[in-house]
Amino acid sequence: MPLVDRINTALRKVPVWVLYVAGALWPAWLLYLAATGSMGAEPVKVLEHELGRLALKALIVGLCVSPLRSITGVNLIRFRRAIGVLTFYFVTTHLLVWLVLDVQILSEIWKDILKRPYITVGMGAFLLMVPLVITSNNWSVRKLGPKWRKLHRLVYPIALLGGVHFIMVGKTWEADALMYMAVIVALLGWRVWQATKRVRSKKHSLSLPT
Repeated sequence: MPLVDRINTALRKVPVWVLYVAGALWPAWLLYLAATGSMGAEPVKVLEHELGRLALKALIVGLCVSPLRSITGVNLIRFRRAIGVLTFYFVTTHLLVWLVLDVQILSEIWKDILKRPYITVGMGAFLLMVPLVITSNNWSVRKLGPKWRKLHRLVYPIALLGGVHFIMVGKTWEADALMYMAVIVALLGWRVWQATKRVRSKKHSLSLPT
């Protein structure tokens, strides 16, 4: 049996709920590290950044599912919904740490959103994620039909906003933030390339004599 088939067979044996449980516990583990003094002198800031980085990683993993299947044959489609829901969960915990542990003062939150462009960008990405997580269920897929797929293409601007937010958080052009952005652009570029190929193929088929 080819290696890819073995990997896919093994993946089919992994229950999706395992991913949900592991993902749900990860922010709790980070909170524990922050609470026990394992995150240095500014645990709230570190916790906030770690959760944001975790969310961006999950977002990138979700974007990798289609190219991974297309290029290597490894199929993670059955985990894609869980990855998407967990990404929203990580972003929400990142936001809650900022709201509850960092800013704390309710009146300052709105000022911060308007005053700091990187927060405005991050908040924009979060708001765009809301309709995606609400419709991440079989009922919505059936109800919305083809519109569901169009709606969930919002993940592309969300990924770009997430990458821009991470770059803007740094006061300088930090290498890891630029690398995250480069990966996001590459994954979106692959989709544009695939779409272009499909259009050309369709045009070529229509031009053939019948």
